[in-house]
Amino acid sequence: MKRILIIEDEQVIVEVEKDYLEASGFAVETAATGDVGLHKALEEEFDLIILDLMLPKTDGFEICRRVRQVKNIPILMISAKKEEIDKIRGLGLGADDYMTKPFSVGELVARVKAHLARYDRLMTDNRLKREQEVRIRGIRIDKLSRKVFVNETEVPLTSKEYDLLLFLAAHPNRVFGKDELFEKIWGLDALGDNATVTVHISKLREKIEADPSKPQYIETIWGVGYRLNL
Repeated sequence: MKRILIIEDEQVIVEVEKDYLEASGFAVETAATGDVGLHKALEEEFDLIILDLMLPKTDGFEICRRVRQVKNIPILMISAKKEEIDKIRGLGLGADDYMTKPFSVGELVARVKAHLARYDRLMTDNRLKREQEVRIRGIRIDKLSRKVFVNETEVPLTSKEYDLLLFLAAHPNRVFGKDELFEKIWGLDALGDNATVTVHISKLREKIEADPSKPQYIETIWGVGYRLNL
């Protein structure tokens, strides 16, 4: 169940908003002063905040600024102030929406649902993107397109160079022998053929290292093999 925090000092408005939101399936917490609301917003986990602008103790602008420093959840700012400068300021501080009193509570609920749905899509997209990418410092490997970027500049790799880099990046700080790498990447028993791995490591270093003679990513562990350092 999604949790909503209402920070509002007008009790009648709080009760109406709370009733409508709970009827829509949300769990609702409330705070009547800015300082209490700010404490709740920072210390507890909520999915969205409905934030009044004019509050005792701490105003909505300050709460929005402080929350946005540490959390990305939707913030819906509400105010009786109709001046455009206040709306611009609120949105500039990180509010996702701005409603002017008086307003329809039905519209408020609709906006809450819309912002939560948008946030969920964004989080899903970010999760999928993380699953599709491997990042090791300045290296970004896009598994979907099989492209590699070093400091956001695309570096062309052969198919086996890409497979070798992806395998090492998926197991950072772990040492792999040449025979093991040959078997993992080429799918064949090494049979003492270490030259193929050595050549591909050398080619990889030429493409991803600033100075291949002093590699910062793929380290040689003499007598053992190679590892990719975080």
